Amino acid sequence: MSEQIEGRNPVLEALRANHEINKIYLLKGESGRIIQEIIDLASQKNIPVSKVDNVVLNRMATTRNHQGIIAIAAGWKYATVNEILERAAQKGEPPFILLLDGVEDPQNLGSIIRTAEAAGVDGIIIPERRAAGLSAAVSRASAGAVEFIPVARVTNLNRTIEELKNKGIWFTGADMQGKIEYHQADLRGPMGLVIGGEGRGLSRLVAEHCDQIVRLPMWGRINSLNVSVATGILLYEIRRQRNIHK
Repeated sequence: MSEQIEGRNPVLEALRANHEINKIYLLKGESGRIIQEIIDLASQKNIPVSKVDNVVLNRMATTRNHQGIIAIAAGWKYATVNEILERAAQKGEPPFILLLDGVEDPQNLGSIIRTAEAAGVDGIIIPERRAAGLSAAVSRASAGAVEFIPVARVTNLNRTIEELKNKGIWFTGADMQGKIEYHQADLRGPMGLVIGGEGRGLSRLVAEHCDQIVRLPMWGRINSLNVSVATGILLYEIRRQRNIHK
């Protein structure tokens, strides 16, 4: 099954990551450093580049923001949970995993993937049902980061958490009803951060499987943050505590 990758940075990062690309459609007259690098990499990899009018790209586009370029690529391959653990072992660090309990908006998922990659997360685990999967919109929102961080999709998030607990990983959930403010929690060691979906937060069963639940303090009139913003704050707190206690 083929997928579309839309936008300059997503296409460039896909080429750099050796994502299998069959063809690139480029707006006639487009130029610039990123476009030239895309053309050069495509030439090295024998990927055909077809220069077309904007009407063609608009008809093809699914994200409404193609930036004059669309690549037709092989579908994104999901990793396994074991591959995520192996990646952590290769880095010589305790596992640092992000689990998403039903994030449904592709824009949020893409933003989370981008931040997770920047924060050095070893991998992301998402459920198969009632959650966004990898797509052109996710790739676009991640600015190509989806090419550099493994994403595993599992049938049962609770079972996966229990299996990882048996491997020594500690799970921290995030919820507005959490008893501990995030900066007061111990977030060191092998860690799985569990984030709930938009609006509903953590499901009851997933929350019960977590070892601790933390909250982000709120001082304004709004009582919650966008899921991608909240995730970024928590990921960087984990990274901060790891760096302090190295």
